[in-house]
Order: sequence, then C-alpha cells, then structure tokens
Amino acid sequence: MTATTARAESASGGSGGGGRVQGWLRKRVVQIVLAVIALFWLVPGIGLFVTSLRPVESFGDNGWWSAFTHPAEFTLQNYSEFLGDAQLLRSVWNTVLIAVPATIFPVFLAAMAGYALAWIPFRGRDTLFLIVVAMLVVPLQMALIPAFQIFNFLSLTGIPAVWVFHTAFGLPFAVFLMRNYYAGLPDSLMEAARIDGASEWTIFSKIVLPLGWPALASLAIFQFTWTWNDLLVALVFAGNSRPFTVEIQNRLGEFSSGIGIIAPGVFIGAILPVAIFFAFQRYFEAGLLGGSVK
Repeated sequence: MTATTARAESASGGSGGGGRVQGWLRKRVVQIVLAVIALFWLVPGIGLFVTSLRPVESFGDNGWWSAFTHPAEFTLQNYSEFLGDAQLLRSVWNTVLIAVPATIFPVFLAAMAGYALAWIPFRGRDTLFLIVVAMLVVPLQMALIPAFQIFNFLSLTGIPAVWVFHTAFGLPFAVFLMRNYYAGLPDSLMEAARIDGASEWTIFSKIVLPLGWPALASLAIFQFTWTWNDLLVALVFAGNSRPFTVEIQNRLGEFSSGIGIIAPGVFIGAILPVAIFFAFQRYFEAGLLGGSVK
C-alpha cells in the first residue's frame, strides 16, 4: 500500500510539475508575442524621433534607419528651430486652449448626467439613456455643416466654437461610460446615505464622485487624446486660432524650407498625450472595466 501510494504521489507530482512547466511556457510565449507586437507598434514613433534628430538635407537621401550607421549626424538643430518658430509655438498654445476645456466640460457634465441616469428615478430615464446610446452611432462629419450654420447664426467662432462641438460629440460616450460605472456601485451605499438624510448633491459630490475617479480618468484620457489630435473640427471652426494639427498640415502643404521643424514638432505633439496616459494608467483599466458587471 505504501509503495502504491508513493508511486501515485510521484506520478501526481510529475504531472503537476509538467503542468507548471507548460503554464510557464505558454505565459512566456504570450509575453514574447506581445513584445513583438509592441515593438512593431513603436516603429513609427521611433522613426519619427530619429528623423527629428537628422539634418534636413538627409531627409530625402535614405531611410531613417540608416542614421544609426552615422550617429555623428544626429543634431538638435531641428528642435532649436522649432522652439524659435513663434507661429508654431502659438499653435501649440492654441491646442492647449482647445484640448483642456474641451476635456473638462464633457467630463464634468457626464459625471452629473451619469449619476442622474444611474441613481435618480424619473419618468423616461431608460428612454433617455437609449437616446444617448443611439447618438453614439451619429458620424461627426454629418453634423459639420448644420453645426457651422448654427454657430454662424449665433456668431460663435474660433476656439469657443471648437469647445462646443467637441463637448456635444464627446457627451454621448462620456455619459454612457459614467452611467455604467455608477450603476455598478452598491445599492446599499446609496440607501444608507439617503436614510441618513443626504441630498442627491451630497451623495454625488461626497460619495459617488470620489468613487468614480477611475472612470473619470479614463474618460479624460479618451477626450483629451481626441481633442488634442483633432484636425477636421479645427479646420472647420477654429478660424485664425489654428491649433497645432492645422499648422502642421499647412506646413506639409507648403513644401517650405522649414520642413525640418515638422518632425520634431509632430514628435513633441505626440509626447503629451502619451505622458498623460502613463500618468493615469493605473485608473485606466479600472475605469473601463468598472460597471461591466454589477
């Protein structure tokens, strides 16, 4: 009996050890595949950064990867010219003036609307939420001409017009995300607050809003990235207050002698959204998954 038990334990241990090895190998294979995908994903960014460090006269001679064979050619002259271009710097500031308010407005409004749709009972609440969800499928391009006519009638132009348009088209997704996140909060928490006599505003500001920071951070990342990288809306509504994307597009169309500052400009413009993402990445996954199950 003892020998049989020992053989069984040995076989079980061997099987368990083999399972652990197979699990370890599968995990490593997945990690390697993800690393390769990430590397390919980073290639354009690496190429842009390397190009921004090359002399302008080398742009048309060969590919950016050939710069590694002549590292002595790397220079910061393009960045120096970019920082000395007043028009480009003004366009960067215009982009900040557009992206920051166009992120704050829909996030703030969606935080309140999401709470109302999740926890305040009123007639037509579900119908209103379905209308919000249906608005997600409305293409942005479809509203450009009607919005332009309305803004023109209201004499609304420039950066404020871009704020209003981005807020209007950012709200459906923002409300959808915040409502689903708030709906996943415990019922007992709301009931206890109401029993204690807390008003809806107190519940929202003191309980729900602090618990909603992961969803708010995720929403802010989405909205800021969209508004920062936007070209179409800015082309239509920004007018003379051209943001960075419009200014770069104009420079690309001019084929001017200042073509060297475009690569460092685009790279600098891409760094800020990436930095914001990494600053809030710990909230990102929680904000996306929150509310998916209750």
